[in-house]
Amino acid sequence: MAGAAGPRASASLCDFKFGAVDTQTIEDALLHLAQENERAVREARGQAGSFRETRIVEFIFLLSEQWCLEKSVSYQAVEILERFMVKQAESICNQAAPVVRGNEKAEPWSWRAQKEQLCNTFVLRLVSCVQLASKLSFHYKALGYLYTKEELLESELAILKSLNFQINLPTPLAYVEMLLEVLGYNGCLVSAKQLHGTCLTLLDLVYLLHEPIYESLLRATIENSTPMEQGGKFLSVKEDFMLLAVGIIAASAFIQNQEWWVQVVEYLHSITGIATESIAEFSYAILTHSVGASTPVRQQPDLHHLAVRPLRAAATCNM
Repeated sequence: MAGAAGPRASASLCDFKFGAVDTQTIEDALLHLAQENERAVREARGQAGSFRETRIVEFIFLLSEQWCLEKSVSYQAVEILERFMVKQAESICNQAAPVVRGNEKAEPWSWRAQKEQLCNTFVLRLVSCVQLASKLSFHYKALGYLYTKEELLESELAILKSLNFQINLPTPLAYVEMLLEVLGYNGCLVSAKQLHGTCLTLLDLVYLLHEPIYESLLRATIENSTPMEQGGKFLSVKEDFMLLAVGIIAASAFIQNQEWWVQVVEYLHSITGIATESIAEFSYAILTHSVGASTPVRQQPDLHHLAVRPLRAAATCNM
């Protein structure tokens, strides 16, 4: 459902169509995404989000643009790399722990060597993640990297094995586009096609400014509690793609026409069950880092709305 990057972007966005799928299919797809999102939030690990930093995301975006890949490929490549690197980092830490506890001096070089190898092969792994996401091959030559065909294939296999061959991961874009589709079916007068292009731009921005945007959101949630108390709960918020999607759409509506904002927020609340205060707070954080001034009236949700919210998703859609 994604548009395209690079030279093909304009044509792809012009050809993008909403409302072409029957309501039962939309309901089933939205429910599946909601279930996937709840599972991801529930299983969020301590290192989650560590490899979505700006330089890494920018590298993947530029690489995808260089190869004229669809936008969805960029986001999926980021998510594949994130999950792979977290697994590798955890594996290295788990091997280091027994060495520290046993005070052994003969083994530390082993996990240090693995850490060094992980750093040395990072770009190769990144390229492999993009190739796995795009199903295209050998675009690395355009950037001048001297990886052989065998090295690339071995790298892809290492990533696939580490992730148990589960690389068809939902991305925030899938949630954004599904919710835009549902908005149209639910009678929202705002044009999904109009919002789509702005949503893509803001989603890029959130990926590139992931840390400062989520830090500002975290600061807003800990004003009435201690950072230690809320920090652990906030991890699940960072992995909540449904929450990210409603924030993106609400912010896009505000940018295009401020009169749409309240209506869109109410519709998103009725579809997902996410509190309007949470949607407002997230869109405020996004807008603050994009357009700055003239943002919606800031509302202060408590973290319960963000981390432990009902997600009725398709079950609440009156389609």
